[in-house]
Amino acid sequence: MKNKLIIVLLCFSLFGYSQKKRTKKEIIIKPKEMFVADLMARMTVDEKIGQLNLPTSGDITTGAANSSNIAKNIEEGKVGGLFNIKSVQKIKEVQRIAVEKSRLKIPLLFGMDVIHGYETTFPIPLGLSSTWDMKLIERSAQIAAQEASADGINWTFSPMVDVSRDPRWGRVSEGSGEDTYLGSEIAKAMVHGYQQDDLSKNNSILSCVKHFALYGAPEAGRDYNTVDMSRIRMYNEYFPPYKAAIDAGVGSVMASFNEVDGIPATGNKWLMTDVLRKQWGFDGFVVTDYTGINEMVDHGMGDLQTVSALALHAGIEMDMVGEGFLTTLKKSLDENKVSMAQLDNAVRLILNAKYDLGLFHDPYRYCDVTRAKNEIFTAANRLEARNTAAQSLVLLKNEKQLLPLKKSGTIAVIGPLADAKENMAGTWSVATNMDKSISLIAGMKEVAGKDTKLLYAKGSNLDYDAAFEEKATMFGKTLHRDDRTSQELLAEALKIANQSDIIVAALGESAELSGESSSRTNLEIPQAQKDLLKELLKTGKPVVLVLFTGRPLVLVQENETVPAILNTWFAGSEAGFAIADVLFGNVNPSGKLTATFPRSVGQVPIYYNQKNTGRPLMNKEGKFEKFRSNFIDERNEPLFAFGYGLSYTTFDYSNLIISSDKMRINETLQVSVELSNTGNYDGKEVVQLYIRDLVGSVTRPVRELKGFQKIFLKKGETKKVTFEISVEDLKFYNSDLEFVAEPGAFQIFIGTDSNTVNNVGFELMK
Repeated sequence: MKNKLIIVLLCFSLFGYSQKKRTKKEIIIKPKEMFVADLMARMTVDEKIGQLNLPTSGDITTGAANSSNIAKNIEEGKVGGLFNIKSVQKIKEVQRIAVEKSRLKIPLLFGMDVIHGYETTFPIPLGLSSTWDMKLIERSAQIAAQEASADGINWTFSPMVDVSRDPRWGRVSEGSGEDTYLGSEIAKAMVHGYQQDDLSKNNSILSCVKHFALYGAPEAGRDYNTVDMSRIRMYNEYFPPYKAAIDAGVGSVMASFNEVDGIPATGNKWLMTDVLRKQWGFDGFVVTDYTGINEMVDHGMGDLQTVSALALHAGIEMDMVGEGFLTTLKKSLDENKVSMAQLDNAVRLILNAKYDLGLFHDPYRYCDVTRAKNEIFTAANRLEARNTAAQSLVLLKNEKQLLPLKKSGTIAVIGPLADAKENMAGTWSVATNMDKSISLIAGMKEVAGKDTKLLYAKGSNLDYDAAFEEKATMFGKTLHRDDRTSQELLAEALKIANQSDIIVAALGESAELSGESSSRTNLEIPQAQKDLLKELLKTGKPVVLVLFTGRPLVLVQENETVPAILNTWFAGSEAGFAIADVLFGNVNPSGKLTATFPRSVGQVPIYYNQKNTGRPLMNKEGKFEKFRSNFIDERNEPLFAFGYGLSYTTFDYSNLIISSDKMRINETLQVSVELSNTGNYDGKEVVQLYIRDLVGSVTRPVRELKGFQKIFLKKGETKKVTFEISVEDLKFYNSDLEFVAEPGAFQIFIGTDSNTVNNVGFELMK
């Protein structure tokens, strides 16, 4: 009798949610395993299936939650979570339906695409990666979690860790570039930032690594397209960032749209069960991407019931939007096409996540209106976003030290991206208040000071084709297309250009010209802007190209004609301030490219850690050689290499020293180099370490990034920078997919980018 009474009291405390404030004595909660098992024992099959359903917020609006169609499903226990619903008031309203009107009072998860910030928006992920600063990147995710959680969100679909070597693919903007090692370090930093290693905190949120797997390598760079590669390539080059996120404790994983080995990832049991769970030990839950289950029908895998069962068999726990689980799993259970054990496992993993987030303890823990008022888009957060954005900018060219600009004289700011605040946050910035973003011209006016005169003209539209511009400015990111003729726009621009001492040309892509479903076959700046730039150069005035882009672009013509190029990516809500800080020298640029910039789209895919062919190009000048691996109409090397980026100061590398020329499996080596700031400005340099395995049982890349440090030096200062090499840095997956380090000769390169020639050698002994 006593035990029964305890169980009754526990159930009352766990499920008897009310609006009154509970005392500490009332908050009694069982250990997770016991609690979830007890709850599942009370659930009907329909309620279990409901936990696997993740619809979008749809028709829910403030004050109308109770009358929405989704509300009815929530009351009936047919919803496990909602996504892309914004504001703490709406979320609290919907959560109340779940915990006060549904039979078992199970709270909902609330997810959102918080990709690179919430309302305080940081640079797009490709820009963030260009900081090469893990503390800054982790902090950006922590601030995003703080703001999102203050507004009711407890789950983000980030980080995206897809390695990509093809800038035609628009979603390269959403990842960390082409490198496996750097991508893995960023994956860990982002997961730690969101989850803070403690999901019980009300300012941490559940992270979701995506897209598992290989999404960044679609054929032709066309989004959602077929991916086909060897398993040895998967394990060595594309899998590590996902695994790094798993090892960092990420709570959820999102399946990718593409197929892997001929089976869509959403229904791929080898991927979701054998690799993810058995090999890597992942114990969270897997969610599909938007309608991922339904899309397997178009892949040719069967009807909705068939593909829904295939997904559950594979190891998918939650169905985003498609309702394949909701509408077919009960029938599949009755027909023995799926098992109750499979359904129970999926439900248990989702309930585990809710438990870890503390939602059973307090379903309203993310619904504090006071936090929403005080912790979102704060001055402190905006300042951190501004400083981070400035670190992400990459100086590609600076002939005759044209930059930094003087805070005096007359500057003409010209181009369709100069006064385009709606575009500054870039793609996948769904929570951003675009009206509060800072445009380039606004930022320059703030930073330039009273002795500088700024003149502005649009100069051209994004492109001559209005329909093309409309596709490139979706989701409210308008460029306010000018109805004047191109000749009228140009005439106005040339008039102010001729009145100026220097021209800042703000050109490139609009925010949605890169991103999801924004694949391009032409990687050049749109022609209308190229024509504008050509006319500006004819004035004879010095021109600084401020380049906005979400991907590597082909800039051969610009590099040959423009004296200074500053690549700004899309730097976030504080972009205008951050860019101005760099232009005027308040901040010395220190960003380095994390994706190779090609000379021609015909070189794509292009990346630094390629493998040699049996007929490599032998000359260093890029000259054509017959019967060698080269193009007949273009050089092999890129325009700007991975790791490249200039500073207003100069750095010198010297005294590269290795502690020994031999190393045993259980030993480590120390490699050091002296770095000197030989210029006239204080600055930061990313010291990069690459390793080449000279002989292997399988072919090995010409070099691989294995370490980096971002070092600050005052002008004239010298520091010794040291790296430690262990056998883990030498391991790779061989043809049997064994993770091994093979004895033999290695080279270590340390320098300013992936082209560095400074190297020392050593031998790994048995």
